[in-house]
Parts: sequence; C-alpha cells; structure tokens
Amino acid sequence: MARSVPGYLGPYRLLNVVHTGHATQIWQAYDDANHRIVGVKTLLESDTRREQVGLLRQEYVVGSKIHHPRIIEMYAYDWDRGQPYLAMEWFSSPNMKQRIQQGLEKLAPLTPKIIEQAAESLCYFHQVGFVHRDVKPDNFLVADDGEVKLIDFALAKRIRRGVARWLTLRTKIQQGTKSYMSPEQIRGLTLDPRADLYSFACSIFELVAGRPPFTGTSMIDLLNKHLRAAPPSLESQNPNVTSEFAQLVRRCMAKDRAKRPKSVDDFLREFRMIRVFRVARVVKS
Repeated sequence: MARSVPGYLGPYRLLNVVHTGHATQIWQAYDDANHRIVGVKTLLESDTRREQVGLLRQEYVVGSKIHHPRIIEMYAYDWDRGQPYLAMEWFSSPNMKQRIQQGLEKLAPLTPKIIEQAAESLCYFHQVGFVHRDVKPDNFLVADDGEVKLIDFALAKRIRRGVARWLTLRTKIQQGTKSYMSPEQIRGLTLDPRADLYSFACSIFELVAGRPPFTGTSMIDLLNKHLRAAPPSLESQNPNVTSEFAQLVRRCMAKDRAKRPKSVDDFLREFRMIRVFRVARVVKS
C-alpha cells in the first residue's frame, strides 16, 4: 500500500516502509492499543488482485495457527478503506539472503546455530500439519546473534495424509521459488515435508557456499537441473566443510524424495551429531 505520508491502517500507526516486494510492502508500525512495535504487510495499490488478496489472507490463516519462538507471530488480518493488511510480530533483522551477501566469513561463526534454529522452525511447521512450499534464504530472518525466524506462509498448504495424498490432481502451476524448488514440486505432485527439506538443503548450500546449488541460462534450464543434475560438491565450494556435513546436505537434495531423510526432524538429529566446519570460527563479542 503506497502512501506518501504515513498514517493509520486500522489501529496501527504506520511509521516507515522497511521492504517493498513485487506485490507487497512491509511497514514498521506502532500498535497503540498494545503499546508495541509491529510489522504490517500491505498490498501495493497497483496489485490488489484477488490472487494477491488470497495469498495475504492465507498467510494469516496459516500463521495464526502457529506459535513458536522460531516462527514469526501473526496478530491480525483485516481491511481498512478497501485495503487488506496483515499485522505481525516485529523482528528487525535482515534475511539469510542478505546475510550471505554481507560475506560468508562474517557469517561462519553463527552458521551452525542458524542451521539448527532454521531446522527447528521447519520441524514445528510440519508438526502442526503444514508444508511451507517456499523455503529459501529470503524467508529466514537472522539476527546478529544468529537467532532465526521463519516467515512468509502465503504458499503453505495442509499436509495430506493417508489416502488423501493420492486424491490431489497434478497442477501445471508451479508455485515457489525456482532456485530452491524440489523435483516433485516442479512436477506438480502432492508435497510432503521432504519437499521443504530439499529446499532447505538448497538454502543451506547457499549459506555455506555463497551461491545456490543450481543456476541456469533460463528458467527451463534451471528447472531441468533440479530434476536431473547432480548437485555440485559442497566441499569444492567451501573446503572448510566436513565430509559428514556435505554428505548430509547432499542426501537432503536427492532427486527421489524416498532417498532423503524422512523428515526435517531426522535431519536435525543427524546434524546435531556432526560438525559443519573442519576449523571452527569463533563468534566475536
């Protein structure tokens, strides 16, 4: 929602825009009733299409059911003067993508903590019955001390269990972010938490290597690599990673989801038993 002068949106006093995406803006705002800073997500005035309104509402529907310290809290979804908006917990930190762009050397001491906390957020997200479907570095906020918050639930869907898994028709609409999309998501199959695990492994690869595992000359080329190409060696991208860690990430990126760990929880148990780096970096105070 573009405004030249900040004002009120519902009960929230808009202070300043902190992020503008292709269809939404995030405002820092003040909740007068509860005396706290909040984040308010609005749609750009040029993009109040039914699809975008539906995604904004979906984010609240999912987020309002999830309460966990590693996941951003959703407070309210409402309309004001013809504009929908979403109010949420304020967590003033860059996302993982931005942290990576600031330099891996600076990030390395916190990397094990970041991976563990990000995995914890996905574990809980799956435990309450949802698959995220857009796991990527942009959707993990990372504080200076490595604290992580999972964000953006607009594409999340209920995990189908039992016979219901086989009743969903394939879709030709590929929702998600192409650089991190699992083979089954590309094919339009019914997704389970192992799809998020694949995307998470792509994000971990980038966190440690400084680049996503696959790039392409075109969207089709990129998707074909996710479908068919073996992931590059993580050790060749960062010689300081241990072989155990590199192998775990590689297993999580298996094309056949049956060959991945069964869940993010299984990944986390293995992860806690190994080291990320051969030579550990010390967090400077």
